[in-house]
Amino acid sequence: MKILVDANVPACDACFAPLGEVQRQPGREIDADALVDIDALVIRSITQLDASTIDEAKRQGSPLSFVGTCTIGTDHVDQAALAAHGIRFASAPGCNAEPVVDYVLSSLLLAMERRGERLSTKRVGVVGAGNVGGRLAARLESMGIAVWCCDPPRLEQQPELPFRALDELIAECDVLCLHTPLVRDGLHATHHLLDERRVQALRPATVLINAGRGDCIDGQALKRRLVEKGDINVLLDVWENEPGIDTQLAAMIDLATPHIAGHSLEGKLRGTHQIYQQLVDHLGREALVTMADLTPPAALQRVELDAGLTPEEAMRLCMRAVYDPRRDHDRLVGALRGEHSAQGFDACRANYPLRREFATLTVALSPAASELACGLSGAGFAVVNNT
Repeated sequence: MKILVDANVPACDACFAPLGEVQRQPGREIDADALVDIDALVIRSITQLDASTIDEAKRQGSPLSFVGTCTIGTDHVDQAALAAHGIRFASAPGCNAEPVVDYVLSSLLLAMERRGERLSTKRVGVVGAGNVGGRLAARLESMGIAVWCCDPPRLEQQPELPFRALDELIAECDVLCLHTPLVRDGLHATHHLLDERRVQALRPATVLINAGRGDCIDGQALKRRLVEKGDINVLLDVWENEPGIDTQLAAMIDLATPHIAGHSLEGKLRGTHQIYQQLVDHLGREALVTMADLTPPAALQRVELDAGLTPEEAMRLCMRAVYDPRRDHDRLVGALRGEHSAQGFDACRANYPLRREFATLTVALSPAASELACGLSGAGFAVVNNT
């Protein structure tokens, strides 16, 4: 059995080598010719697996019977085309939801610090309340922050949910977080969900963050708003036309990162492990590799805090001890200089430095700092009393 795996999927050999012969290839280079003698394919979101690629591979006699993407999103795979050829498809829902939430919280606290304001005084609108948006809303609420959610497809199925319309969030929220899948057509299409009208409708001083799908914002409309008014703060991790992103837009916004919100070590390993489990099931074999087998201990495991910090100061300190988004902004800005910005964008992703999740850090509080416990535990840290 031959298994082709995106070269940037971690723990590849530990998971897949016991199942067959593993071949590795850069994700953007995987095409029909690469699949000619492949039984199983393991990819990430940068590999576009459309109907023509699948049909051509099968026409050439490919034995492909399994495709797994180590990601939450699935819009890069034509699932109907796979089904037409009897190819099993698997994804990894929720695998990197936690690090995306970590990214959003770190980024929002940074934006508020730069403005000399507190996140705790703001109302946050979360657009898309699925694996990521739902967890973000839960953490924000645990931190004592007001949250409004918008998710029309879920509201259609569960009308009792306290969700609101997108235009209401735009009109009333101080912060707008996008966490929707990319849906191009239909009643709940999200392509250019924030179109010209909605971008112009954003309140002055709105903080807009997109860690979902780049095509959900009309980038040209956003540029016009920034050029004409410059009165909103924009934080983007996802972009239209990746990796050939709009470098002018990147230079105009407050935080620009290269689609890495979910790139924690744990998130990547969960994605690999979930696909491993589904491939094992497909083959009718027993899963022998566990997440514990794959995950090393964190380099920084514990900090101790005493009195003297406000809740947001304590959260910023602990968040940045684990993850500081300014590092990724600076790397991307450097990579976008020159003539080969698309290659620079991909290089930032391919050579991404080690990053852990908030949950790997234990925060020990003295009795005098006990008031910090609620916010820190709500943000996702393990909080204990330091007696």
